[in-house]
Amino acid sequence: MRRFALSTLRDLGMGRRVTEDYIVEECGYLIEKFESQKGKPFDPIMIMNGAVGNIIVSIVLGERFGYEDPQFVKLLHLINENVRVCGSPSVMIYNLFPALGFLLKGHKVVLQNRDELHAFSQVTFIEHLRKLDRNDQRSLIDAFLIRQQEEENDTNSYFQDGNLKALITNLFTAGLETTSTTLRWGFLLMMKYPEIQQKVQEEIERVLGSNPPRIEHRSKMPYTDAVVHEIQRFSNILPMDLPHETTMDVTLKGYFIPKGTYIIPLLASVLQDKSQWEKPDAFYPEHFLDAEGKFVKKEAFMPFSAGRRMCAGETLAKMELFLFFASLLQRFTFQPAPGVSRSDLDLTPAVGFTTPPMPHEICAVPRS
Repeated sequence: MRRFALSTLRDLGMGRRVTEDYIVEECGYLIEKFESQKGKPFDPIMIMNGAVGNIIVSIVLGERFGYEDPQFVKLLHLINENVRVCGSPSVMIYNLFPALGFLLKGHKVVLQNRDELHAFSQVTFIEHLRKLDRNDQRSLIDAFLIRQQEEENDTNSYFQDGNLKALITNLFTAGLETTSTTLRWGFLLMMKYPEIQQKVQEEIERVLGSNPPRIEHRSKMPYTDAVVHEIQRFSNILPMDLPHETTMDVTLKGYFIPKGTYIIPLLASVLQDKSQWEKPDAFYPEHFLDAEGKFVKKEAFMPFSAGRRMCAGETLAKMELFLFFASLLQRFTFQPAPGVSRSDLDLTPAVGFTTPPMPHEICAVPRS
């Protein structure tokens, strides 16, 4: 399923101009939504989830939803709640001691939401099946259904309805939550450090003027690129990554790890390594800049994990983060809600499967 997803996403343009066009178009809708707030305080969670979610929707389903679409809002709510509840003590205790499940309810919420997400997938791919055109594959679901028809007589085929539902749910959850959460950390950090926000905006004005950002501009905007990378490093939204499992006996640096062992890569140990970062506990974009202000790659920067099982959507996420961040800072200055000072802004992460910022409101003040 991973190989199929990666190859199909590439065929559909992930990481190329077609996906960039999707993101740039969505930036337009997002800017309109922010403008409608008229500089007043608002919580950006659902808006950002909607914008990022639409990029996944465009690839998986070949369409986009309006931010107020009831079906879309329900989908976003289910994913939000599952990510939050999966990091709760209730679910953690259940994972350790399943026999105590009758005393706990967190895992029941997760499973119920999962079933609703699968039901959405079921209805969606039935609709795609009605419109399926082998010569006009417009989405990942189309590609899956055609492959399913080709292998319908193969009893060992992986292209079954259950795998399609799981694949769609995984892509939605992973692709939506991580990028949206990172961008929300970005807004919070720009409010906390307005001098950094101003330097980003000065670079945007110098390089772009009023032209919308494109990926080709990233190499000409080293400070903005460094800030985006530092947001990812500092926010550290998946400190324990995802659990993996060894598929065979292996010896790693003298340690024997038997087949079937759960491996949890502690990404925080690298992203906050004192030997790799000058100020590991501070927000410091200079981590990614040399003495001349040019962007530098760091081997210890691995928010997408590493190895053959690293994040399948890394290319897409990097593109989204740069384009959404640059587009919004080109048009808005982010400020705390009235009565909230910079010192009041809390950088302590909230509880969840990912580590989002604490709930807060932002003011997106239009730039003249």
